Amino acid sequence: MTLPHTRLVRGITVDRCEKFISRNYYSDVNLRSQLHKDREDSKDYIKLHVYSVPHLKRITFKEAVKGEYKKAERGDHFGPSWSTHWFHISVKIPEHWKNEEVQFLWDADNEGMIWTVEGVPLQGLTGGYGNDRRAEYVLTRNCKGGEKFEFYLEMACNGMFGNGSNTINPPDPNRTFRLNTVELVVPNKDAWGLFYDFQVILDMAKEIPNDTVRSAQALYIANNIVNVFKPGDNKTVIEGRKIAQEFLKNKNGSTQHKLTAVGHCHIDTAWLWPFDETKRKVARSWSTQVGLMDIYPDFKFVCSQAQQFEWLQEYYPQLFEKVKEKADKGQFLPIGGTWVEMDCNLPSGESFCRQFLYGQRYFEHNFGKRSSVFWLPDTFGYSAQLPQIIKGAGLKYFFTQKLSWNNINKFPNTTFYWIGIDGSKVLTHMCPAESYVSQCKVGELINSVRNHKDKEYSNESLLVFGNGDGGGGPLASMIERLHRMKDIDGLAKVEMGSAEEFYERLEKDSKELVTWKGELYFELHRGTYTSHGRIKRYNRKSELLLRDVELLSTINFIKSQTENKGFTFDYPKKELDKLWKYVLLNQFHDVLPGSSIEMVYDDANKFYEEVEKTGNTLLEKALDKLFKISDSAESAKKGLLALNTLGWNRTEVIEVPVCEGMGQFPQLSKDKKSGFVLANDITGLGAQGVDLEIPTNLTQVTACVIDDLFCLQNKYISAKFDKHGRLVSLLDLDLKLNRELIPEGQHGNKFNIYEDIPLYWDAWDVEIYHLQKGHEAGLGTVKIIESGPLRASLLLESKISKTSTLRQVISLTAVSRRIDFDTTVDWDENRQFLKVEFPFDIYNDYATYETQFGFVQRPTHYNTTWDSAKFEVCGHKFADLSEYGYGVALLNDCKYGYAIHGNVMRLSLLRSPKAPDAHCDIGTHKFKYAILPHACSFLESNVVREAYQFNVPLIIRTTSKEIAQAYDTKSYFTISNAPNVILDTVKRAEDSDEIILRLYEAYGGHAKATLTSTLPLEHIYETNILEDNTCLVNYHHQDGAIVSFKPFQVITLKVTLREKGWTFL
Repeated sequence: MTLPHTRLVRGITVDRCEKFISRNYYSDVNLRSQLHKDREDSKDYIKLHVYSVPHLKRITFKEAVKGEYKKAERGDHFGPSWSTHWFHISVKIPEHWKNEEVQFLWDADNEGMIWTVEGVPLQGLTGGYGNDRRAEYVLTRNCKGGEKFEFYLEMACNGMFGNGSNTINPPDPNRTFRLNTVELVVPNKDAWGLFYDFQVILDMAKEIPNDTVRSAQALYIANNIVNVFKPGDNKTVIEGRKIAQEFLKNKNGSTQHKLTAVGHCHIDTAWLWPFDETKRKVARSWSTQVGLMDIYPDFKFVCSQAQQFEWLQEYYPQLFEKVKEKADKGQFLPIGGTWVEMDCNLPSGESFCRQFLYGQRYFEHNFGKRSSVFWLPDTFGYSAQLPQIIKGAGLKYFFTQKLSWNNINKFPNTTFYWIGIDGSKVLTHMCPAESYVSQCKVGELINSVRNHKDKEYSNESLLVFGNGDGGGGPLASMIERLHRMKDIDGLAKVEMGSAEEFYERLEKDSKELVTWKGELYFELHRGTYTSHGRIKRYNRKSELLLRDVELLSTINFIKSQTENKGFTFDYPKKELDKLWKYVLLNQFHDVLPGSSIEMVYDDANKFYEEVEKTGNTLLEKALDKLFKISDSAESAKKGLLALNTLGWNRTEVIEVPVCEGMGQFPQLSKDKKSGFVLANDITGLGAQGVDLEIPTNLTQVTACVIDDLFCLQNKYISAKFDKHGRLVSLLDLDLKLNRELIPEGQHGNKFNIYEDIPLYWDAWDVEIYHLQKGHEAGLGTVKIIESGPLRASLLLESKISKTSTLRQVISLTAVSRRIDFDTTVDWDENRQFLKVEFPFDIYNDYATYETQFGFVQRPTHYNTTWDSAKFEVCGHKFADLSEYGYGVALLNDCKYGYAIHGNVMRLSLLRSPKAPDAHCDIGTHKFKYAILPHACSFLESNVVREAYQFNVPLIIRTTSKEIAQAYDTKSYFTISNAPNVILDTVKRAEDSDEIILRLYEAYGGHAKATLTSTLPLEHIYETNILEDNTCLVNYHHQDGAIVSFKPFQVITLKVTLREKGWTFL
């Protein structure tokens, strides 16, 4: 029969071809009807028994096999959400399936894992019909017929993305899952081969520009395959494959772009599911990838996050050994170098160091190799200090892609050198497919070329493929498509390989790459600086608590190693490791930012509570040992000791509880339960007694009411507040300045509430339009509660909305320019954003914000879209607005969101998103912020030290009066001749009895710091962050060591100690 030749109507033909492989249309007569030769689901061949685990417990295999099993069948429902159901499954293969591959199909719209009867996890399963569907498990590649199989299946009652109906909605706690499919099938390998061929060819027809020969050819070939096919006739399937192969055999030219395809499975360590479910996701996902490696020897799979490897090692040791075997063969490739894929805005510089320290040490210990690639595909912005820390941790390369989500400006680079604030340079690549969950589709290969912004310098890029976020990883179908697209005319060349090899070639072959200096600001998810305020407070407090514990434990450890007086102290390394890992775990990029479900924060809070409890116990133990005051605590006359854990002397007014025998305080609190004393010039990294008497030359602070304004005044400044607690005047009393800082008619300490409804990502995003819809919060009343001589305070009480209240103590001490705002908010709002603002008579085009181990500057204007995109930014302990000769810093003790526009400084306080946690931020919050005027520019100021002091209070201990009066230690470590150098960390070395000091230059200048110590130092080495020695530092016992710094440089020193026989000062 001769058919008429007509020109193909493109739209109709494409639609026809799509229906040929559709699941939803004509699947009884299209190619899908041929994908299985036979199937069987009767009870004669499949027997199910189930044990439903009570109380939402996740139990071990050994516990599961002891459960009480009952009969189950297809169509049964299981629940509720987060419950676990273990199935014992007995299978018999039909006799007539001899010599066939047999698969077990299971679909309950949730996640599951196949186990051997011996308790070895084999493969994960994912139900439903999304891209992540993995319903088949191969029982045998070549059956004999009649074989029997017995195994277990662990069903988790959650989808790949939790229980929020595959959205970011809070999880439904009462969801149930129907067992839709349980059957045995024989796959038709010819039909599956044609299916993958056809997917590639049809995608080429659709994705390659319509006006090209190759696109027209692809559509013509696809249409011919449809014409040849006859349902039920496998010969037509084979004929279709021949047509497809003829098309696919056309090769590329030598100049085509080259893609390195890297298998990957991004598993959020917690997000829309709790931490404990992630442990199972890891096993489900990685067991599957190990199985794929057996089938596809060229398949390589990268995986980051040492925490997840440690979980696998602890809970699935047999699978962990399989992973190690594949790692030895170069297929399963640990990568990344960090403990988790952390948020890169909020953690401290030291937390960054510990992420790499714990991560790299884990990979080296368990896999024999450190990572060279910092792998971070999904996080919400990148600190400008990261390049230095990356290099200091022994890594050379950086991979991410999140900036492709920018919602205002398109990031201009794909392959480039990222330069940090200190000048460190890291080769960086952002995959131009703009996804870390590529499905190995034609369009992704085309986009890898189309979106590559540095093609003139580099002709290579990465394709990172595999389902992710909720885990899963690559599917066999993805690898099959990659094999077909390996070298085909019309597409980039693609070959599976390792990320490390890709970067090594990139470094060698790329020419004159462009650079990007400073932070990689993410123009989205700006609300994560503020969401879940409690978790952010816990983070800051935990980081600083562990800092103090390590410092004091190290000093005690040094004493135990060097004194001959029987002093013993065991450095709590094991306990500190555990606590640090809790902190690092909670810094995962969906936990600390506040974008996880409520269950996650229930767990995270428990981790922080353990850090707080154990950390304070360790701190008290170290203090008792250090001060030797436990025997004197019962003395009739009490005295106070102040320990300064910062590296410089400080003078502060402190509040301490009143106790019997303490003597007369110069000032008592209003309730008489605490008193105020002056801790005068307390030695940096030292301790001394505190005198309760006020120095005669001290100018007292006062509080009074003048012309209906409430005035706090000391010898430095005068601050006036109206009856609602708004700052209407801030006067510098220096006779040379006499400068008013609040513009006439404006108010500081003004609370504004903004409507906070983003486009989609509720807990993540605050959009620029929120600034268009705000109002001043409800006003309150003020009264004086303290009036000197050491501290003067006002109490502000406000009903800031119909449902929320604020209580604030505003304080000024006699010895500081700093005004403190100690705040408690009872917050019950729906998508509202609370900020406090301060307008100052100071003008600069740029404001300064603290970042890890330094600062960054950002515009205060909206000249360009790059400027206006930074309408909400991240800062750590301070932000500063300065002009020549004067400035004001806005400090905080647990907040991270700032916005400085023109002369107005705003600090973001609280949000109230409803997804994915419906109760996010609802409840009571305690936080402090402060304003610090300084009569100089920021670079000449003391802001960095003041911000530390605001966050790290003096440690006060009660002892006998005699010991307190006599106690006066010299500084354990002193940094002199360089006020711009901060000694941030003191700890014991990881693998020796040496001491680690971490210092940094804080103001962006050179420095030559002199390091001296009253401790018995012998040698000093400079090391990297991983504590590998890099060079010897000249050190003399009398003169100390001169340590040279470049701007923003972080230096780690390793100190060896002298032998015993030294006397502690």
